[in-house]
Amino acid sequence: MARVQLPAAFVESARAFTTGEKQPVEPRNAATVVLLRPGRTGGSEVYLLRRQTSMAFAGGMCVFPGGGVDPRDFDDHDVRWAGPDAATWAHRLGTDEATARALVCAAVRETFEESGVLLAGESAETVVADVTGEDWERDRASLEGRELAFTDFLERRGLVLRTDLLAPWRAWLTPEFEPRRYRTWFFAAVLPEGQRTRDVSTESDAVAWLPALDAVAQADAEQILMLPPTWMTCLEVAQHPGPDDVLAAGSDRTVEMFVPELVEDPDDAEGATLTTPPWMQELLERRP
Repeated sequence: MARVQLPAAFVESARAFTTGEKQPVEPRNAATVVLLRPGRTGGSEVYLLRRQTSMAFAGGMCVFPGGGVDPRDFDDHDVRWAGPDAATWAHRLGTDEATARALVCAAVRETFEESGVLLAGESAETVVADVTGEDWERDRASLEGRELAFTDFLERRGLVLRTDLLAPWRAWLTPEFEPRRYRTWFFAAVLPEGQRTRDVSTESDAVAWLPALDAVAQADAEQILMLPPTWMTCLEVAQHPGPDDVLAAGSDRTVEMFVPELVEDPDDAEGATLTTPPWMQELLERRP
């Protein structure tokens, strides 16, 4: 099984859990979206947000838009839905139908909240072209502040949730030694034509579009910080010729939840690695 080096700062905290000194917390469900656009010289660029260092979870890390499932994401009243039905999403995500619906809603909601990109349209064949107006921004801020439920937002504006614009990608469970834990389902989506990302999230202090492989290289050089799932996702995305190929690769994928485990190096008192899933072995071996 492949392994990824664990930053030294995590090792001491992790050992408290492996010795039983601390007990793992119950994880929350979350969704994150790998937002893609064509690179200028080929390949895919990914949209990354740098979380504010004051954030309790992943402070200072570069992440994709995403966050925890809101209980109101489970409310399916009168939500117009385009794409795979809840049963199909449940199969692909390895969940029950109610959870699958909530995860898809959370993925689209969080993408809108944190990037200003909305995967919805007035019909099953359209996507909203421009969501930068003041009225859209008021709704986005209300969603982010949990003053407005996403299902109410869609219903009031008469929008169809374009679940067909999402592709399931991977699923990761935060290691036991983290004080805040999430079961996070990763989705992939292409930036809709006519829309543009905006630096709007209150949880980030910088945003950037980066070629996927450049993001990996910058993380390796410690120019930016990434958690292993983000780093691995960028590396995997970089293996595909472009955004449409990424979506095609995920279109019929079924994901399995993976939790990295701490593996200590008996020859290095301060060294430790995280296991990665078997599917990563070949990817890491043929990494450029």
